[in-house]
This record gives sequence, structure tokens and C-alpha cells, in this order.
Amino acid sequence: MKYLLLGLLLPTWASAETLFDGKSLNGWTIRESEKWMWRVEDGVIVGGSLEKKIPHNTFITSAKRYGDFELTVEVKVTGERPNAGIQFRSERIKDHHEMIGYQADAGPGLWGRLYDESRRRKFLVPIATPDAKKAAKKGWNKYRIRCEESKVRIWVNEVLVSDYLEKDPKIPKDGLIALQAHSGPSFEVRYRAVSIKQL
Repeated sequence: MKYLLLGLLLPTWASAETLFDGKSLNGWTIRESEKWMWRVEDGVIVGGSLEKKIPHNTFITSAKRYGDFELTVEVKVTGERPNAGIQFRSERIKDHHEMIGYQADAGPGLWGRLYDESRRRKFLVPIATPDAKKAAKKGWNKYRIRCEESKVRIWVNEVLVSDYLEKDPKIPKDGLIALQAHSGPSFEVRYRAVSIKQL
């Protein structure tokens, strides 16, 4: 009886859902004209190109929508001025390549910064603490993004780098997950170990 009562009192957490099977882009949506910028190599998702300029921001999006969740993903960038990011609680803009919503930026000088893509068009959290500045390293970096109601937090390699409370009630609390390769000079972004746990 004690164990039954304890079970009723504790919250129920969903198990983690894998968003990338390591072999294909099944479960992700890509605009037809942008498919040349996305592929799977050696068990990772690769966006961008080391041979061509990236003409505009490009995204692959999840099939499902998510509200409160904890997302984990590992990211690596290479090339000239690499710039990428992870969109969440976001939407595709109709008849356009862009998305609107929160983005956890990735790249030199950008690791873990919370940006508001195509909406307020600004960083929502300044990266100021010494720990945050030292969180990222060369090679692979692990992101953990947690959204609970109006609270958005981002960890890079388990260091909390963005802690944000959304005060605008009009900002949606659910949306798509997306992986981004930013426009600019030739570069590649790699994503692996993509999983999400709904809260």
C-alpha cells in the first residue's frame, strides 16, 4: 500500500524519444529546394556544405510538436565562420525558408546563446559568466534544452549558459523542433544523439 501511495504522489515522466535513427532523415521535414544541404554521413546529420556557400538559412523540422520537454543533442561545426542552431517552440514561416521561434545558437562566440529567430530578432540572454564562456570546446558539444511553462534553460556540456523567463504571454509555449544551418560561407554542422523527453 505504501508503494502504491508513493507512486500516486510522484510525477510521471515520459521516457526519452529518439528523433534521429542514425541512418536516415525519416521523421524530419525538409523543403524540396534545400535537400542538397542536408544528408546523413557516418551516423550523423550533416547540414551545409564545405564546397558551396549557403545561400540562406536552412532547417529540417520535426514531424511532431512539443510543449514542455527536455531535448538533448550533440553538435559540431567546421569551416569558415560556422553558424548553426537548434530551433524549439518554433514554426515554419509560410512560403518562406525561415522559421520563427526560439533558437539555441551554435558556433564560435555563439554556443548556447538564446536567440529569438524572425520574431524579436535579438539575443534574449547575454552570455557573461566565466563558466558560460568556457563551456564549449572544439569538436562535439552537448546541448540540453529544457522548457517548462515560461522557463527556458540551455546547458552546454552540462554548464548552464542560458536561463530565461518569458514574460510575454503571447509567445507560444509549443511548436516544432528544428536543426539549422545558417547562411554564409561554406561550412558544415553535424548533429547526433538527438532525443527528447516530454515533461
